[in-house]
Amino acid sequence: MTIFVESRWIIRIGDHFASANLHRKTAILWCLSPVSSDARIGLGMYTESDLFQRFDDLGVETSTVDHAAVFTVEEAKAGRGDLTGAHSKNLFLKDKKQQLWLVVCLEDRQIDMKTLRHKIGAAALSFAKPDLLQEVLGVTPGSVTPFSLINDIENCVRVILDAELMSDDFLNFHPLTNTRTTQISPGGLLRFILSCGHEPRVVNL
Repeated sequence: MTIFVESRWIIRIGDHFASANLHRKTAILWCLSPVSSDARIGLGMYTESDLFQRFDDLGVETSTVDHAAVFTVEEAKAGRGDLTGAHSKNLFLKDKKQQLWLVVCLEDRQIDMKTLRHKIGAAALSFAKPDLLQEVLGVTPGSVTPFSLINDIENCVRVILDAELMSDDFLNFHPLTNTRTTQISPGGLLRFILSCGHEPRVVNL
């Protein structure tokens, strides 16, 4: 299968997409029949080491640097040094129909919620609360990242990727913690997201 950006092809995934689609169907059943709180605790959340093991299993190359904890785009700019590639801000949102969204865009992208909702086909949007972020993606504010989709086992989050962000050679995201930054290719990111059972949309924001 092939991912599309507007009306053009972006990358061919092949067998990885097929296996991810099977996982997605299973995950949708989880989402329709939510796991109880006790059961969810028993399942646990994936850790940073689990994340890097997933990259290895997929044959996705990454490189990671350590830095002081950052919580805002401004702090990230000041603390990352001369790390190359595109940098992002990641918005965990909920619409009025209770649908969850993860919008991954360029760090300097100005986002108007009313305009965004029409571009992605959402109901009125607002930021989801930190406890919901922790419950669904297993991260805290400041550490939101597309890599946290590994924890969305119920497949309840719809993923939007900024087309301009995806046009860069390398992308940078926190690996579930805001004290490290991991660099990955756009193709590697798509392969990872698909392996989590999600089918991202690449949108001109």
